[in-house]
Parts: sequence; structure tokens; C-alpha cells
Amino acid sequence: MKERLDLHNLPRHIAVIMDGNGRWAKKQGAARVFGHKNAILAVRETTESCAELGIQHLTLYAFSTENWNRPRAEVNALMELLVSTIRKEISTLQDNNVRLNHIGNLHDLPTGCQHQLNEAMAETKKNTGLTLTLALSYSGRWEILEAAKKLMQAARDGVLAPEALTPALFEQQLTTHDMPDPELLIRTSGEMRISNFLLWQLAYTELYISEVLWPDFRKEHLYEAIYSYQQRERRFGKTSEQINLSKQG
Repeated sequence: MKERLDLHNLPRHIAVIMDGNGRWAKKQGAARVFGHKNAILAVRETTESCAELGIQHLTLYAFSTENWNRPRAEVNALMELLVSTIRKEISTLQDNNVRLNHIGNLHDLPTGCQHQLNEAMAETKKNTGLTLTLALSYSGRWEILEAAKKLMQAARDGVLAPEALTPALFEQQLTTHDMPDPELLIRTSGEMRISNFLLWQLAYTELYISEVLWPDFRKEHLYEAIYSYQQRERRFGKTSEQINLSKQG
């Protein structure tokens, strides 16, 4: 499948909703946290594959603001797993020239998680390859609301006139202001929704739904998603004729 990819038509930014850990664990007759632990290989393979292909950005939806409502034991186990995984994977990130990034409300995370995340981001900040962004304690509505608050304050301070607000100016207030919008969103486990993820940024993103549960997701599944993306015509509201004319021009 990798050999079938057009390396000149790769998405710059791939976003992933990693879904199905709990169902995978249930099939094994184990607790949900067992699924989360076995999902680490999927994260590693997806990250390494994107780095090898030359993808610029990979954003993983790791923990939403709504996930705080899960059973306390599962949340605590997830946070402990996050800390240990970040610590173990720093060398892998370095070997693959990957820069670690974060979006979401960092202050919601336990102090240990904040420390490990900040440390890993500092250690990898000079890497020039793939930027791996972890969306932790993140939701699209939270992000849009935070951006609106900043703009309201700017208007109240007389720094910004309401009529001067543009989509580009609004985007500058988002946590993703320094990266392109995702061209491809992959969701595993067959679920057909975006679950409050990157609501502003996904306006024209191509969606790829995989039936594979996230712990079983491997490089070949990533290549299949990219291949599907490459077979589509991205029109952005225009007609096929307009797209063809612009290519000819």
C-alpha cells in the first residue's frame, strides 16, 4: 500500500481520533485501561510512519474535556500512563526528529503530567521534522470559547473594533494558530462523528472512518487512509470544472 501512495500529494496535517480502546479491552475480557496500554504501539507506528513519509503535522485526540467525566479510576490510570509513556518515548521522538506539541487546557492536567509534557516539549523543540501534537483536556467548543473571550477583551480594551474581526484574525487566537488545518481526519472503530474535535479547523477536512479499533491500528491502515485521501477531489466549494481550469492555469 505504501508503494501506491503519491508522495507529491501527501496531506500536510493529519488528525486522528483514536477510538476503540475500551471495546478492544472488552473483547480481551480485560479492564478498559488494558486497551489504553495496548494503544501505545498504534501511536508509535502512526507517528513513525508520518515522520518517514514527511508529513508535517500529526495531531492525536488523546483526552477530551468530556473524558474527565469518566470513572475516576480510569482517569487516574490514563494520567499515570500518559506520564510514563511520554518519559519512555522521548528517545523515539528524538530518533525520528519529531517535535512534541500540546493543545488543550494544560492546567487541568495533574502536576506530574504537566511537568513531563513540558519537559518533553522542551527537549524536542529543536527537532525539524514532524510536529506531533497531543490534544489533552481539549475540546473544540472550549477552544472557540477561549478565542472569543480573548477577542471580547481586546474589543473592551479598545484594541480591536468588532468590524475589523476576520476569519484570519479569529484563527490567530486558536491553539492551532501555528499549524495548517488538517487535510485528513482519521477516526478508528467505525464511529461516524467528530466528537468536539477541532471544530473550526475541520471545515474542509477529508474524513476517513476506519473499522479498526485503535489498539490494532498499524502503518498499513495509515497508508490506506492516505491513499483514500489521494483519490478524492478537494473542491472547497468550487466546481470540478473550476478546479481543472485552475490546474491548467
